[in-house]
Amino acid sequence: MKDEFKLETNTVWSFPNRGKWATHDAKYRGNFSPYVAKNIILRYSKEEDLVLDQFVGGGTTLIECKLNNRNAIGIDINPYAINITNEKCNFNSQNNPNISIRLGNACNLDLLNESIDLICTHPPYANSIQYSDSIEGDLSQLKFQDFLIAIEKVANECYRVLKEDKYCVIVIGDTRKNGMVQPLGFEVMQRFKKAGFKQKEIIIKEQHNCKATGFWKSKSEKYNFLLLAHEYIFVFKKQTNYVNKDYLLKG
Repeated sequence: MKDEFKLETNTVWSFPNRGKWATHDAKYRGNFSPYVAKNIILRYSKEEDLVLDQFVGGGTTLIECKLNNRNAIGIDINPYAINITNEKCNFNSQNNPNISIRLGNACNLDLLNESIDLICTHPPYANSIQYSDSIEGDLSQLKFQDFLIAIEKVANECYRVLKEDKYCVIVIGDTRKNGMVQPLGFEVMQRFKKAGFKQKEIIIKEQHNCKATGFWKSKSEKYNFLLLAHEYIFVFKKQTNYVNKDYLLKG
């Protein structure tokens, strides 16, 4: 793994081989590539930092934290995700950092103000994939507009718990309804900026090997629409003392 991994250096990321080292696999539907988590963790945190993933899902972020000597808190509202993540993180690593996995709600985190060094998370794309049938507070049950109301609460909580000058990284994609794109990614981005975050990067990630591609390919040909083949990685920075240097120069 050390030989083949290289830190990404531009704003287009593509991982045809999604990565299966350690306990990573693609069994949890919708989980993101460990290459994404590894890049984020190595670039935006340092060893022994505390990383948060409040949509922990299949545990990708926490596995990479354990492998790269970051302490981590993994939260999910779904007990199934908690069980999977516990299993995935049940291995010994060189440093064995502190990995905490717990049930919780991303809209109301049981965490202290400014206690987190990095947020690396991958929320659901509204109700495009529903991860439970009836769990109260599960964002994957919400339609587009209701999801945006909830994600605004998530953004405010992210801002509250993150330390000053630290980074919050969100992996999110768009959806489609009745043949029309719903720009979920940019709507989510605006909610995080409204919460107070500054935009550090917008990264485009190519999607590969989507399970439903064959089904949707025939639909796209029949109804004349393009397949969504990218996601966004939004990198935000909590920088309350931000100064616009360009404005000062103009002044």
